[in-house]
Amino acid sequence: MAVFGMVSAVSGFIKIRYLLDKAVIDNMVFRCHYRITTAILFVCCIIVTANNLIGDPISCINDGSIPMHVINTFCWITYTFSIPGQQHRQIGTEVAAHGLGNEFGQEKRYHSYYQWVPFVLFFQGLLFYLPHWIWKNLEDGKMRSITDGLRGLITMPEDYGKERTNRIIKYLIDSLNSHASYSFAYYFCEALNFANVILNIFLVDKFLGGAFMTYGTDVIKFSNMDQDKRYDPMIEIFPRLTKCTFHKFGPGGSPQRHDTLCVLALNILNEKIYIFLWFWFIILSIITGFALIYSFMVITMPTTRETIIKRSYRSGQSKEISGLIRRLDIGDFLILHFLGQNVTRKVYCEMIQELCNLLGNSRTPSAPSTLEMHPIYPQVDNFGKETET
Repeated sequence: MAVFGMVSAVSGFIKIRYLLDKAVIDNMVFRCHYRITTAILFVCCIIVTANNLIGDPISCINDGSIPMHVINTFCWITYTFSIPGQQHRQIGTEVAAHGLGNEFGQEKRYHSYYQWVPFVLFFQGLLFYLPHWIWKNLEDGKMRSITDGLRGLITMPEDYGKERTNRIIKYLIDSLNSHASYSFAYYFCEALNFANVILNIFLVDKFLGGAFMTYGTDVIKFSNMDQDKRYDPMIEIFPRLTKCTFHKFGPGGSPQRHDTLCVLALNILNEKIYIFLWFWFIILSIITGFALIYSFMVITMPTTRETIIKRSYRSGQSKEISGLIRRLDIGDFLILHFLGQNVTRKVYCEMIQELCNLLGNSRTPSAPSTLEMHPIYPQVDNFGKETET
């Protein structure tokens, strides 16, 4: 029940929240990092930890001269090893299992990572959440404050909707070309997401002794090999049977060496977790790379921004939208784009039309009298920070 409770708590990262409760301040790719990937890593951490606590992660056998709990504890807290030179030998005639055999003069591959798997998974989860945490603090609840009263509402009184819309337009006019730092922070955190997923790939590769980079491709090749000749690459990285050496003094004071065979049942779980993470990290890095290219086009090409506005505001004239885009810098456009994700299409189209009238045809626009009747849109700093994840 305790494990179920922990998994339920982690599910909060990917639960669907209504727009009324939380402003949208990023895109789907961004959310794949701090919601989906973080939740995946935390769940894997919980599963591995629960397996360690409930089951026996390691079980060793020896000649009976050492109590089983002693040798199990020793081999778990120190390390076990396999012999790469014995990996592809015939089981039953030449070796007892892949990677086991006579170790004299042979290179040894030590395995101690299994102690750290839960900690590394938890640390990776924090790394994937970090860019969102940075962006959320830099954004400082601005979009939530701007869209307060309109966010998530399907229907509303006409006077109320007009008043809120006019206040947002007044804010956009008065703060024109002053959102450069806002856009810089967002695109910086987007780039941080890409750097983070690449860093995690190299981190896991280092953690697994340089075997993670080709792990997925090796598994794919293995599945296509002939049944009689193929060798499971997951066994080489996550061996199920390993060796452990225990030294102690005998009755006469002479050192004695005890060779033990250890079953690492935990590696059955570890190999599945990391093959899934390999494919997920590759997919995530590709879509994040495309998202970065898309963001670069948005920043450098006004025609891209114009296309995005036209896609949401299809009733507008191309000339009007082009004139509006020329008056907005990238920060203003980002604010406008996020507005489109937080209000209804009808309200958004009304805002775009009003902005086109005010900015599209005049180099020194001023708000009409209906807007001047309303106070300036409240400063974002006057609103409290959003505390939701």
